[in-house]
Amino acid sequence: MKCAKSLVMSISNKYIKNAKISEPKFRELLKYFILDLDAHTIALVTKLNRNTVNRYLLLIRQRIADLCEEESPFQGEIEVDESYFGAKRVKGKRGRGAGRKTPVFGILQRKGSVYTEIVPDCARKTLQAIIRGRVEPDSIIHSDSWRGYNGLVDLGYKKHYRVHHGNNEFARGKSHINGIESFWSFAKRRLLKFHGIPQSTFCLHLKECEYRFNNRNTDIYKLLLKNFRNKPLF
Repeated sequence: MKCAKSLVMSISNKYIKNAKISEPKFRELLKYFILDLDAHTIALVTKLNRNTVNRYLLLIRQRIADLCEEESPFQGEIEVDESYFGAKRVKGKRGRGAGRKTPVFGILQRKGSVYTEIVPDCARKTLQAIIRGRVEPDSIIHSDSWRGYNGLVDLGYKKHYRVHHGNNEFARGKSHINGIESFWSFAKRRLLKFHGIPQSTFCLHLKECEYRFNNRNTDIYKLLLKNFRNKPLF
């Protein structure tokens, strides 16, 4: 007598290829994700296995990261700035980065979207390469006085205005970077509740912050469901 093999069958689900959960259960999981609950809490309230929840949250965040990369070039009034995420300042280390922190560069279009990118450093060559790839030349760029922004005028960005934070100057008329600094505050407050994020998934969490910020006046639940229907997760 042959033993019957145990098979894990896929469930019909228009949002996910080879799904192991039903459409209603996935919609429930997505709703709690939109509410910004952590994986442990989502597993409890949905009664799903924690590994299952982690798998689908990873797929959702990967799709969100892909959507962020599809954003159109920035133009108009632009703010640029760099920030640092991660471990606390190392004793004896001073200055930008201050040891073991992850540098992130950001571009914000006023009254529009933000774009973030993890960078190896905040040197002029690094930052200018991203600006050239993401910002239209006829834009108006606002930055602080960091030397990484030196030379933008020579690159063709004729309208580059700076505020000098070192001199306690945070705005000069319309010249300021309050918008991008507001995003940094939002992202850091949000990520704090995860009590530490592995370096391997930090980029996905950062892109999620970006996506939530850019769609703050939109029903993200409906937005993502529509995307998953058109191009199922897998």
